[in-house]
Amino acid sequence: MLKIAYRKEYAHPLPENHRFPMEKYELLPQQLIYEGTVTENNFYSPELLSEEDILAIHKEEYWQKLKNLALSRKEERRTGFPLSAALVERERIINQGTIDAANFALQYGVAMNIAGGTHHAFTDKGEGFCLLNDIAIAAHYLLKNNKAQKILVVDLDVHQGNGTAEIFQHNPNVFTFSMHGKGNYPMHKEKSDLDIELEDKTDDKTYLKILRENLPRLIDEQQPDFIFFQSGVDVLATDKLGRLGMSIGGCKERDKVVFEHCYKNEIPVVASMGGGYSEKIAHIIEAHANTYRLAQDIYF
Repeated sequence: MLKIAYRKEYAHPLPENHRFPMEKYELLPQQLIYEGTVTENNFYSPELLSEEDILAIHKEEYWQKLKNLALSRKEERRTGFPLSAALVERERIINQGTIDAANFALQYGVAMNIAGGTHHAFTDKGEGFCLLNDIAIAAHYLLKNNKAQKILVVDLDVHQGNGTAEIFQHNPNVFTFSMHGKGNYPMHKEKSDLDIELEDKTDDKTYLKILRENLPRLIDEQQPDFIFFQSGVDVLATDKLGRLGMSIGGCKERDKVVFEHCYKNEIPVVASMGGGYSEKIAHIIEAHANTYRLAQDIYF
């Protein structure tokens, strides 16, 4: 069964003037149920992430600032959100959702998180709508509990996974692969184990050729026994923050490439939603929904 992390808190921690792009977290589950891709039984409700799991990745000083709502105005602006207790709680729920998804993926081959993909959270700071790094926290959980020995992060959001790269820069058990816009945020890039920078307006054909050349090679070379897939749909040509030139069909094919390689090689995979900022919410929902449709079709 495809297991998907979701709670209502994913969509409602912010004042109305900060709702975009939060509304997608509410609309996507509704769409998937309406069209029959999943039922209510596919969803599970994660609890609060423990402080122990947070501190395994994030520095004590940073966590205390978050916990006590003590970020400076500059630090708060960097995150893109007004800091609140509800926002910190939301982040803890999302991160626990990715840990739970990792356990479900070990059982079923694949699992999803309606939110997550918070790859701009560093050990000691948050930025770009990310406070705690769910991929890093879940990867550490797997390694610590001997549920995985070598993890591959496949980050295909349009923005570099800079926080994840910083967190795992000295960890040989986690290989970070980020394929992102060259001229896009963050302007200062960290060093992933493999960074592929894409020119503005990169189209479906070019993007998919690069992915197909690199993903199988990385799997062969690194021999991962677990994969985290950051499946942001801000690669779309319609995305307000993206600058690439991909279609919804091309984005769907991207996800198909990832899932088929995981399935063929019997590597459990967790997909976290990541970014998506197209002007029309329908474009965002359709592109994200394709990720779930493919997981259901390929695995179940």
